[in-house]
Amino acid sequence: MSSVWPVLHYDDTKAALRFLVDVLGFEQVVAVPDEYGGIGHAELRWTGGGALVFGSTRHTDSVHGRMRAGTSAVYVVSDDVDAVYRRVVGVGGEVLEAPHETRFGSGAAAYVCTVRDPEGNLWTFGTYPDPSPE
Repeated sequence: MSSVWPVLHYDDTKAALRFLVDVLGFEQVVAVPDEYGGIGHAELRWTGGGALVFGSTRHTDSVHGRMRAGTSAVYVVSDDVDAVYRRVVGVGGEVLEAPHETRFGSGAAAYVCTVRDPEGNLWTFGTYPDPSPE
């Protein structure tokens, strides 16, 4: 169970849902339609744990309604970075960094790749799971 849920906003929520589920590999839990024919609220889960929420930039009646599309970056722990990469490449998605070994600022090693979703948000998938010592 995740206790941190990133919140993203998209202009085209239907396309965002398809990319996040079909390409990146999230599981759709909730997708509530809105009055504009899009999705007003969606909740997705990641196989290894974690969740995210997203909605439409058309909804401006809350504190999150002030968010613009394409201004976020999310790190997702994955035990199969190569599979995510292949799915993104398979749909002609934008890859910023192909899978590679790296070290984060903390010095921790990880195998990662970074992609951009259709509205500009950055998604890094990597093997670094947790800052706590083993």
